[in-house]
Formats: sequence, C-alpha cells, structure tokens
Amino acid sequence: MRPKPTEYIRRTRESYEKLGFEPYRWFHAETEPAFAAPTKPLAESRLGMISTAGTYVQGQVAYYTKDDTGIRAIPSDTPMDKVRFSHIMENYLVEARQDPATVFPSQVLAKLRSGGVIGELAGNYHSCMGGIYSRKRVEAELIPRLTEAVGREKVDLLFLVPL
Repeated sequence: MRPKPTEYIRRTRESYEKLGFEPYRWFHAETEPAFAAPTKPLAESRLGMISTAGTYVQGQVAYYTKDDTGIRAIPSDTPMDKVRFSHIMENYLVEARQDPATVFPSQVLAKLRSGGVIGELAGNYHSCMGGIYSRKRVEAELIPRLTEAVGREKVDLLFLVPL
C-alpha cells in the first residue's frame, strides 16, 4: 500500500535525515503553469513519457543517490525484464520492482497504441531521479537535459509518471 501524501512527506524528511542531508525543502513553482490544450486528438498524437523513478535499462549506469541530475533514454520497446530502478528513496521502489508498470507503464502505452487509442509512441522514453535535493541543479541541469532529449522525440504530448 502506498503511503498517504502526508505520510510520504514525513517519510521523506526522515529518510533525508538518516542519510545525513539537510531537511528536504519541497519545490513550489512561483507561478502556475499555463494550461495548454492538445492540438489534436490522442489517436493522432505522438506520445512521450518521463518517469521520475530513476528508471534505467539493464546495462546502463544506475543513478547515484544524491542530486544525480542525469537522464536516461529508454527505448520505448524495451522489454520489462530489462527495466531497472535506482533512487535515493529506495524504500519507495518496492512496488516498482514487483511491478515496473506502476512507475514505467511502457507496455500499457504500447497496448493503447496497438488499439488505436494513441497515434504513435516516441522512440525513446526518458527517466530521471525525482529526489534531487538541489533546486538550482534541477533548474540548471536536469530541466535543460530533459527539454533537449524530449524535444528530439518530437512528441505532441508528454506523460509524466512521478514516483
């Protein structure tokens, strides 16, 4: 059973404390993002995905534990038995390791694509580690890397799957 949001906050603070980090500070955007209506139906759209669960493919380098702002490109046709996870909040990966689709639903997206619900899937999905302590590094390193990588996929819609 996943923890309630307030339970997640408490557990995150405790985990950071045990690791010897400063207290975790939650990021809140200064302004609300503008709503962008889809320009075409999902059945005609190219869909990409970002997972913040520290997802990687067997053979790629795993994520480090603190402030790893790297990203991994994961081919959208990667078999699920090759999908791995590495994240600072390892205790949140129990369910992901039992059922990778809970945080990396590539097979579900493929099924929706084959059923005509989604028009096309990106060649690569992308992953990062969502538990990055440094807001400055997220803004200066992670976001530009994700923006560039996702931009190469030429997607119409992006599906964000947080851990």
